[in-house]
Amino acid sequence: MTLLGGYDPDAGRNAHKADKPTLIPLPSLLRSLLSEHLDPGYAAAAEAKAAGKRRAWWQAWAWQLAGAMMIAVVFAAAMAQARTTAPGMRETQQVLAGSVRSAETTTDTLAQRRDALAAEVDTVRRSRLEGDALGQQLLGQLDEANHAAAATEVDGPGLSLTVTDPGVSADLSDVSKGRVPGSQQVILDRDLQLVVNSLWVSGAEAISVGGVRIGPNVTIRQAGGGILVDNQPISSPYVINAIGPPHAMQDVLDRSPGLQRLRLLEASYGVGVGVSATDTMTLPAGSVREVNFARQFER
Repeated sequence: MTLLGGYDPDAGRNAHKADKPTLIPLPSLLRSLLSEHLDPGYAAAAEAKAAGKRRAWWQAWAWQLAGAMMIAVVFAAAMAQARTTAPGMRETQQVLAGSVRSAETTTDTLAQRRDALAAEVDTVRRSRLEGDALGQQLLGQLDEANHAAAATEVDGPGLSLTVTDPGVSADLSDVSKGRVPGSQQVILDRDLQLVVNSLWVSGAEAISVGGVRIGPNVTIRQAGGGILVDNQPISSPYVINAIGPPHAMQDVLDRSPGLQRLRLLEASYGVGVGVSATDTMTLPAGSVREVNFARQFER
């Protein structure tokens, strides 16, 4: 007879005794189900996972510490280098600023000398040509050419437009943002070009933008965040003066694409637009460049 025994491997009786039952040491299924809720393999796997997590946590902490130390070393080296190079950079900036101021002074001096020589040449030319009828005729043609080339100072009644960028606004909505990404600038070179062309169409005889006379070979273009008129930087507020019949010019300008564009920018971005008529204004003479090549177009 064979009976199921317990867990003790020595629970079986001596097999040499006759007629004695032998107990086989097998676990009780019912006892194991009641006493052991999880398979031993699950417990071993859980212990291994916990040990792995502990090791992973220590490794992650070590890597984070090493990364923080490396970042601190890099920042310390950068600060040391910045402190070392700061005096040299300030000195270089001062030298460059001094060079710019010196160049500006030289340019202004040369421009004044150029204007003085041009006036002297005009005086001598008039004294030589005013003596006879042919000379007077030539002087009249020269005056017309100089006026068309914006080479003479003019004065008279006209219109004055003042266009102001809205600048930095407390409102961060899309309306207050600039048309140039990352900039508060709203007025661009093409806006001023359109206004100048509209003024010519409205009957203007002479125009200046930001104090710079508009004439042949004079451009209005964008240079980064600034606007250059004849390679001279101008900034907001942009003042555009035009000599001509004020009321007739304003009637045409009110319906022109240039002023309509400004009104749209005024409503959308808060650009300041002011138009006023004046009885007298003076526009400076523009710079005259030598013409190396020219061709007359047939109409």
